[in-house]
Amino acid sequence: MRSVSLYTEEIDDLDEAVRDLKEQAKDFVLQKNSLAVIFTEDETDYPELYKRISAIWDFPIIGCSALAMLSGREGYCPVGISMMILTADDCTFTAGVTEELTPDDYRSKIREAYTSQLDKHNSEIKLILCYSGMIINEKNVAGDDLAGAIDEASGGVPLYGATASDGFSFNNFRVYCNDKTVMNGQVFALISGNINPRFVCINSIGTRASFSYEITQSDSNHVYRLGYGSFIDTLRKEGMEVSKTDVLGSYILSPFIVKVGKGESDHVEVARNLTALNHTTGAGTFLGVMPEGSTLSIGIITRNDVQKSVEDAFNTVFTEILPSDPGYHTLLCTSCCARFLALANNTSAEAETYMNKLPEGVSLMGFYAYGEYCPIEGDMTGTLYNMFHNFTFTILVM
Repeated sequence: MRSVSLYTEEIDDLDEAVRDLKEQAKDFVLQKNSLAVIFTEDETDYPELYKRISAIWDFPIIGCSALAMLSGREGYCPVGISMMILTADDCTFTAGVTEELTPDDYRSKIREAYTSQLDKHNSEIKLILCYSGMIINEKNVAGDDLAGAIDEASGGVPLYGATASDGFSFNNFRVYCNDKTVMNGQVFALISGNINPRFVCINSIGTRASFSYEITQSDSNHVYRLGYGSFIDTLRKEGMEVSKTDVLGSYILSPFIVKVGKGESDHVEVARNLTALNHTTGAGTFLGVMPEGSTLSIGIITRNDVQKSVEDAFNTVFTEILPSDPGYHTLLCTSCCARFLALANNTSAEAETYMNKLPEGVSLMGFYAYGEYCPIEGDMTGTLYNMFHNFTFTILVM
């Protein structure tokens, strides 16, 4: 598989934007099958953009809106349009998207959108690229539930992608598939053929509070009791903020760490954003699932932790993965928006870890997301489990 990463900061004049993208790709040779992944600033008129792009390139396009982007050539990109074209003679790419999802129908709609693509593939699916909106209402579907629905429909095919983001308005995020735009939807591309994807998933939690509790009562992403007390009472006992209802801003740099059991002996550890407190039930609501019986602690995210985690991730890619196979040419990466906030006025810090270090012929593109999808290894068996993450930096190597 070959790829090229394109970027333009032009978002107002879409004719000029597409001319810029086309010029950057003029020497890139398309093979038999191709796919594009696109990230745009959240105010970009994507339907009009697609009309212009599809007049030049006739292959599937998926993607989403983004708070900010990462480019292999430009580094940190606060606004603009970022596009990566993947092409191969020995891979098949298909793309599909659901209608708007609700808590009552997301599983069936995801399964339908997934299975509708299968007859276009002559061999097993090796990788799913996916981008999703946030289903925000009184029931609130957790990111894990969306990942779990795709995992169930596919039978455990490796899943990589993220939740669309915007400028922290939480009402302007979108996902794209060809000429279609949805808000609370799921878009994914299936890839079969000669591909052996590798994954790097690094969290950015270097410091943790001394306490930890067992989750003794929960329902999906709602935690009612920690140990012997209600969730809110336990936070109050530990001297933490409990006076407000909407607490995403209060806890954005204080992620909760949960150790989740998998199978008979495995565990995986992921971070979770606390978004709301219910003072009637004493519960807390998170962006990710919080299973009963799991151990919960709290971490502190710092600029140094963010920078170190990215350095560790790219060190793994540059020293271990890329040298192992000359066929690897493509890097897709995703960083959590909370990490973006932790960087404060040094927003280019993550990009600086790879700028001028990318090997010749290797392309890179990424963005800042509200949540990340990436397989992670179990702590005992090394088995890969598709998981939803917060506060991580993830890389897909193809």
